[in-house]
Parts: sequence; structure tokens; C-alpha cells
Amino acid sequence: MIRSAKFARNTLNRSAAGSRRAFTATSMVRNNDNNGNGDRTRRDLDSSPVPSSRVSRLFHYGSLATGVGFGAITESLKRVVSDSSSPGSNSSVLLSPANVNRIVKKFSQMRGAVLKIGQLISFQDAKFLAPEVQTILERVQNGANYMPKRQLERVMAQNLPGGKNWRETTFARFDDYPIAAASIGQVHSAQLKSGEEVAVKVQYPGVADSIDSDLNNLMILLTASRFLPEGLFLDKTIDNARVELKWECDYKREAAALDKFRSLVDNDPVFEVPKVFHDASSANVLTMERMQGVEITKNLAAMDQSTKNWIATNIMRLCLLEIARFKYMQTDPNWANFLYNKDTKKIELLDFGAARGYSDKFIADYLGVLRAAVMRDREACRTYSLKLGYLTGLESPAMLEAHIDSILVLGEPFATEGGYDFRDQTVTDRVRENISVMLNERLTPPPEETYGLHRKLSGAFLLCAKMEAQVPCHDLFKEIVGIEPAQD
Repeated sequence: MIRSAKFARNTLNRSAAGSRRAFTATSMVRNNDNNGNGDRTRRDLDSSPVPSSRVSRLFHYGSLATGVGFGAITESLKRVVSDSSSPGSNSSVLLSPANVNRIVKKFSQMRGAVLKIGQLISFQDAKFLAPEVQTILERVQNGANYMPKRQLERVMAQNLPGGKNWRETTFARFDDYPIAAASIGQVHSAQLKSGEEVAVKVQYPGVADSIDSDLNNLMILLTASRFLPEGLFLDKTIDNARVELKWECDYKREAAALDKFRSLVDNDPVFEVPKVFHDASSANVLTMERMQGVEITKNLAAMDQSTKNWIATNIMRLCLLEIARFKYMQTDPNWANFLYNKDTKKIELLDFGAARGYSDKFIADYLGVLRAAVMRDREACRTYSLKLGYLTGLESPAMLEAHIDSILVLGEPFATEGGYDFRDQTVTDRVRENISVMLNERLTPPPEETYGLHRKLSGAFLLCAKMEAQVPCHDLFKEIVGIEPAQD
């Protein structure tokens, strides 16, 4: 057992009552009590058929572009006849309130690539984006329509034993109303004929087949609209999303990732990963053990600070273990993927569609730059950044300084002895100060391995800040990674 798991049992209040069942993805639409009975507390989510053919999805892109165009013309005319000094008169006509609503509604209806891109960008520090773009990203992060029953029936019949009799063949109970809806699929509560309570993830039809065409169309739309700054390397972001989307659409791959991660944390007293029921799963349907915890961020007001510190400490510990020991990471930073079970005192981990491994060389170089940041060694930061491909060696002095400054800032929590207080952290603000320089002067996109890895680390930092936690980051780093420079 890893010694740092000593954090697992410290500072917890043992008098916790039972927790309600919850299995969440991007959009929670129904809660359940401890008996699995729906209390019908729902968020306002819409049901709409998923456009499943390339032609129908192309039509939706075309209608969105046309709608945004006409919306921009309408907004321009409104500004001509109104006071040009009124609030919002300097914002883009493409990002009028009507167009923001139009984009969010269309993205939520189409699901798949368009929704995923919005979610990927939204988990970055998006403060350098226009406020209207931030609004779109925040809303699509939590917005996905779910399939109507007739479309659900067709998908299940095509993917489970029994065909049209899939219910009788596999399940003792299957709830038609989903408990969650996200970019790739939706989740249903069910009970297997063998008695186990399960969560069944069902992929939207046509999403996997339309990834390439969706992303190509989205690239055209985003480039033409200039919604995003050029220095984001949008083409590389989309290429990365292309790979991750294809991973996430392969539920057999995710099932294998769940099995792998379950074995990695098997001896850890803190973390739990759902068991996969392979006989009730396929490439488009994934049936897993129903976890009992509650989203960590759903119950913060009722949580004492020692419990928050414990949870934050172990999530940070997990990130370091994934990098330094496992060389394998669940890269989705969505806070809904972390549940806290008050009965078992465990953190339950969900959603392994984008889980991935890393080569020994990448990990060695990445740990090198992390150690350099902790030791505040600027030259070592530059050396390992060149090895990783962050830098070409031809950068301007301003770009080099901004890059290294950002690395050192990100390393501060791990360099600070004692508990690092995330209530007072200014890491994100100080990194943001360098963003404009890096957007304008970066010569090469970051290495592809770091897209998901940094989303996960950013998500962990933001979660610790949200919980106002004190975390012994330095002690965790010293034990799991080690302070001494890696031997070449």
C-alpha cells in the first residue's frame, strides 16, 4: 500500500449519515433516494432526436451558420438605430445575446464533437476569451439534450443480447428517463437480472461516425467567426479532440480502462472504480456498477473543512500518482466525475473514456520540468521544456521568460512546505498575466500528451480552490515524485 495513503483516514468525521445514490455525467437530470426510487427532482433538460447522419448534421451546421449570420445583421441594424454608447455596443455583433442562445441550443441538440469542443475549452482558464464566448462555454458544459424513447429503444436493440427483447434478456428493471446526459451519450439507472444495481451508459447514434466531418465543419465555423484567439492553435486543439472523441466513443476501450484503473487503485483505501459488467456491454453500451456517492461539489455547504481538506488532498495525491507511478491518467477534469461516499469514506471515480497512458520518456521529461519548477531552477525548466517540445530554441526572450515564469508559478503549491492554502492562491491570475505573450509569440503548440494532462491538473487546482482547502502539496510531491533531479 502506498504510504501517502495515510492521508486517507485522517481528519474524517465518522458520524456521517447515509448518502443518496448518484451517478453523474455532464448534466444531472434526476436524483434517487437510497432505495433507488426516483424523487423526480429534475433539471430542465430537453429531449430531442440526435442528428445521426452526416447529411443531417451538415444541415444543422449550415442552419447554425445562416442563423448566426442573420442574427449578426439584425444586431448591426439594432445598433445603428440605437445609442452607440449603450452597454454592449462594443461587443461583436456575432455574439449578440440572441446568437449566444442560438449557438448553445444547437450545440446541445447536436451533442458529440461540437459539445465536446466546448467542454474541452471551458475547462481551460478561459478568462482571456470574450465574455460572450465564456457564456457559451459555461452553458454547453452543462447542457445536453437526451434521446427520445424510440431512439433509445433502437440503440439498445442493436447493441445488447435479445434484440428487441433486450429488456427481458438483460434487466430486471431499466429506467427510461436518464439520470444524466453528456456530449457522447446518456446514463440510465437499471438493475440486472442477477440483482446488481447498475448505471448504463448509452451512446448517441451517429456520433462516432460523424466525428471527422463534425470537427472539420466546426473548424470552418470557428475560423470564419474568429470567436477564438489565433494563438490557441485551434487546429491542434481540434486534432487532440479528434483523438479523444474516438477514444470516448469506443465503450470497449473505456471498459478496459475501467478494469485497468480498478486494478491500479485496488490496494488504495481511498479510491473506488466501478466494476464493468461485460456481458451487458458493447461498443456503444457500457454497463457499470452503480456508485453510491454524491458529487463532491454538490454538498460543500454541509461539509466540514477537515473533510474538504481530506478530499482535496487525495485528489491531488491521485494526480501525482497517475503521472509518476501509474503513467496512466483519467484525463477528464469534470468535477462530476468525483463522488464522495460518506458511508464508506471513499472517493468514487467515474468516466474513463479519455483515460490514456504515457511513455516512460515523456514521464521522465515531464517529471524533470516539475522538479525544476519546485526547485525554481529556470535553466532546468528551459532544458526539459526543449526536450518535451514546449520550446523550439528559437523563442524570443519575452516568450521564454513568460513560459518559464508560468511553469514556476504552477510549481508553487508543490514548492511550499507545510499545507498550501488554496484559499489564497493567485496561481491562475499570475499565469493569466503571461497568456497574451504566449498566445502572440508561441512558435509551436504544446506536446499532445499535455492537453489532457493539464486539463486534469487544472481541474484539480480549481477544485481545491473551490473547496478552500489546505493541502500538503509539498509532502505529497516529495513522497510520490521526489525532489531530487532525475538521472539522465
